[in-house]
Amino acid sequence: MRRRDFVALVSGAAAAMPITVRAQQPKMPTVGVLVRDAPGWEQFWKIFPKALNDLGYVERKNIRFEFRSDQGQQGRLPELAAELVRLKADVIVAWFTQAAIAAKEATREMPIVCALCGDLFGNGLVESLARPGGNETGNSNLGAELAAKNVELIREIVPSAKQIVVLANALDPFFELFVRLIQRAGETTGTAIDPVMIHNAEELDIAFRAMEEQRPDAIIVQPSLPTRPGGPTSRSAIEYRVLPQFQPWSMKAG
Repeated sequence: MRRRDFVALVSGAAAAMPITVRAQQPKMPTVGVLVRDAPGWEQFWKIFPKALNDLGYVERKNIRFEFRSDQGQQGRLPELAAELVRLKADVIVAWFTQAAIAAKEATREMPIVCALCGDLFGNGLVESLARPGGNETGNSNLGAELAAKNVELIREIVPSAKQIVVLANALDPFFELFVRLIQRAGETTGTAIDPVMIHNAEELDIAFRAMEEQRPDAIIVQPSLPTRPGGPTSRSAIEYRVLPQFQPWSMKAG
């Protein structure tokens, strides 16, 4: 998602509220931010406040942020979303699909903006892409299609590549579309696709130990994977030496 488009969505969501509702809010607007502890959230949290600051929204002067992270425990997202609702945030910004779903389950009235969410329509976050309806909006992420395209690119770069492992986040509703499109690309290119469902960070090490023997030709990673202690997934591939030819491919689909 481009920074300009995302900031416009957040600003527009708050501005679109009825005057009678806004009049009941504190003078200083509150933006609730709900994030999955997944690769990229730190960069998001650096860019987002700065982008609003560039538009004249200065924290503690004319805007307040309520930041909540699940700290790698996805089961906490509903609780954290409910907390933002109790704080009466003017808008909730949700990072990744699971956070957006938790926010929508917590409120049907408070505006919600999805950041890096996958398949907004398929996951029931909006009624349609043309007319989202309800209280949730955002940019629909096409990362699954891009991930599938990279199966073809991998074969072009390394024609001998025949086996690709897909590390998918089993707790992310988006994983079904992510894996399905990659498998379809595998059928088209004659490439064996081996999906590995990851439920927690500890399972990443188990998966990489298994790949030491399996020796796949490439790995496609769903970025919403639980954070592995000690470093990113690409570092694990290097540590376990499962990719002698080239580095893992990480697609931005959440």
